[in-house]
Amino acid sequence: MVQVDLITGFLGSGKTTFLRHWVQYLTAQGHNVCILENDFGAVNVDVLLLQDVLGSRCNIESISGGCDCDTHQRRMRTKLISLAMQGYDRVVVEPSGIFDVDEFFDILRDDPLDRWYILGNVFAVVDAALPPQLSQEEEYLLASEAAKSGCLLASRVQLPGALGRDALLARLNTALENCRCARRFAARDILYKDWDTLTDADFAALDRCGWRQADYVKLPLDEHSAFTSLYFLELPLSESALRAAVPQLFADPSCGHILRLKGFVPSAGGWLEINATPAGMTAQRVPQGQQVLIVIGQGLDKAKIEAHLAQ
Repeated sequence: MVQVDLITGFLGSGKTTFLRHWVQYLTAQGHNVCILENDFGAVNVDVLLLQDVLGSRCNIESISGGCDCDTHQRRMRTKLISLAMQGYDRVVVEPSGIFDVDEFFDILRDDPLDRWYILGNVFAVVDAALPPQLSQEEEYLLASEAAKSGCLLASRVQLPGALGRDALLARLNTALENCRCARRFAARDILYKDWDTLTDADFAALDRCGWRQADYVKLPLDEHSAFTSLYFLELPLSESALRAAVPQLFADPSCGHILRLKGFVPSAGGWLEINATPAGMTAQRVPQGQQVLIVIGQGLDKAKIEAHLAQ
């Protein structure tokens, strides 16, 4: 049977960064891996960020764009049926940061997928730089995406201002309590370590973490209507203008509640990849890109956002 691992976590938490580390470990162990990317945006930026891990032992497939629950499940089921016939022994799924984990469990229990796939590990990436206040929807997604994980993966622990391990666990346990989940996280449930220092022994332990059964009270939330994805193509935006505009977008309440901005702009003969959350922005030069910016959040005003980007 093909083992499936799920990497979940809220918008901008660092799932794609960990995915790169995880796939590099799996291929080094001799596994034939397919990455299944499921992006909330209509343009799947994360596929472009994973080109460096592709090769003879790793391929990538994607499902892009928001849609209703039934359509989304049908698309993922169809893609998994196709992958089961292509000779992979591991599939790693990175869904959108706005994702109902129970959908994934339900799909794998369906015939014929239950005869071809086995659920291996569920990882929940949690940003150690969580903002002090989350909306009800954000807190619910934080808890629901982590509740069934075999291991929590703390990201950005090396940054100034990052929550310590105990403080981060306390935030998560409060979120679990608020959605009436009986599970509580302890120190043994979290890998609190700079990912650049992870060893083969760390990865081997992660490959044994599995997943947990946990129930919680569902918030009557339609992720695709509660959260909006806007994308801006071919904007005549320079690197300096983008660096100036991003902090303004997060600071201007008239733009809406922006949770994440990601994308690319041309820069110095190549591309600059941008990933921004309210906690800050990272930017790195990459050889491949596409002139697109995606903004994800709640109550977004496209005209106001475009006005900042056009300055």
